[in-house]
Amino acid sequence: MSATMTAGFVQAAEEGESHFPPGPDDFWQPLFPMFELSGHTYYFTRPMALTLIAAVALSVLMILASRRAALVPGKGQWVLETVYNFVRNDIARDMIGSRDFLRFVPFLFALFTFILLNNLFGVIPPFQNPPMARIGFPIALTLIVYLVYHWIGFRKRGFVGYFKVMVPPGLPVFVRPVILILEAMTFFITRPLTLALRLFGNMFGGHILLVVFIVGGWELFIATELQYKLVAIPAWGLGVALTAFEMLVQVLQAYVFVLLAASYISDAVADEH
Repeated sequence: MSATMTAGFVQAAEEGESHFPPGPDDFWQPLFPMFELSGHTYYFTRPMALTLIAAVALSVLMILASRRAALVPGKGQWVLETVYNFVRNDIARDMIGSRDFLRFVPFLFALFTFILLNNLFGVIPPFQNPPMARIGFPIALTLIVYLVYHWIGFRKRGFVGYFKVMVPPGLPVFVRPVILILEAMTFFITRPLTLALRLFGNMFGGHILLVVFIVGGWELFIATELQYKLVAIPAWGLGVALTAFEMLVQVLQAYVFVLLAASYISDAVADEH
């Protein structure tokens, strides 16, 4: 939910509309057309601009931090090293294991910082628009993770061996096909589906909640009855409190996404089921 959408709701409230639920047009925020294909025009949208800003900002930040790296780190270098060590030690090494984790640290670190900054765009003015609240972005990131851990698994064990490891040893022969089907559904369907929907649902739901309290507080404030105006103050107070809570959720969702990605990679490189 963006500041533009919020302004539209506020304008609707000022014009005397008692109900102004968001519709598809509120979530469709094109900036300019890019190209046409098969009679359909494809646009560069506001969420796309935010992801581009995040990618450029993180790239510049990492380059500057690495160029100015010192034995005694400054505040900026210390923050980046803290985040890097968190991903390296508390996610990659703990989930993948000390033998194989190092080669996946750059991927997981890039994934964590990119998701975190895009999530925080939901509460940082003037952006106030988390791109991960659009299902296409979580799907794209999930697809990258999906290809990585399956490619690792097939490369390590081969096609037959990758499916063979999904079935724990020692099971009765008649049970193995059922377990194989269930595990294959988990590896190829359930994991990517839940990974994308969890990030999308939390970002979308949390921001909708913020807009409800902020815009609802405004509608109460412009009401003619005094008691409604008084209720607007605690509504806005809850909006501020929920903003702080939403920031916590944004950090946690970046952590959970990368933690699960590391877990899936761990399963792909493990020697046993």
